[in-house]
Amino acid sequence: MKRLIKLMANSQSQFINITRIGICIVMVWIGGLKAFQYEADGIVPFVANSPLMSFFYTKDAPEYKEYKNPEGKTVQKNIDWHKENGTYLFSYGLGSVIIAIGILTLLGIWFSKIGFLGGLLTFGMSLVTLTFLITTPEVYVPNLGGDFPTPQYGFPYLSGAGRLVIKDVIMMGAGLIVASDSARKLLDLKPANRNESIVNN
Repeated sequence: MKRLIKLMANSQSQFINITRIGICIVMVWIGGLKAFQYEADGIVPFVANSPLMSFFYTKDAPEYKEYKNPEGKTVQKNIDWHKENGTYLFSYGLGSVIIAIGILTLLGIWFSKIGFLGGLLTFGMSLVTLTFLITTPEVYVPNLGGDFPTPQYGFPYLSGAGRLVIKDVIMMGAGLIVASDSARKLLDLKPANRNESIVNN
């Protein structure tokens, strides 16, 4: 057990790099999927209801509810509506930004300044995503009725969408960890650079 504890303690920097790699995988994968119709359609409730992002769309919430494409199914009139709404154009842009953040974070393994920026952007993006828990009705189980009254609905009963969003708490923490690691490396470099300049002079 002592060996394991010592190994874990001495491997912190490697684990932080694994965190960077993990962030990059998630960001590049999810960002890449934003280029596809089903994923672009899926983020509409989040964007349309967000006061921080809804201006990117031309249609007001909750009109999108009439034009939902279930995953795995395409309806032409719904796709036409989303084209008019700017759904796909926005999704392409968002995907590009997410991919860029993932790559910046990964580069922190070798370049501390870039990694510091990537970590902060990861934190910021996750923070914005978590606001969807406040602004998006679909993140909580709806009361759709049935043979008897729905026993659990609304806050705090997260729907599938809500359970996806809440995981960004982890991503937010990971962003701060990699950013702080990059910041520490940057501070460690400053005295060394100063000493070099003194020796050279």
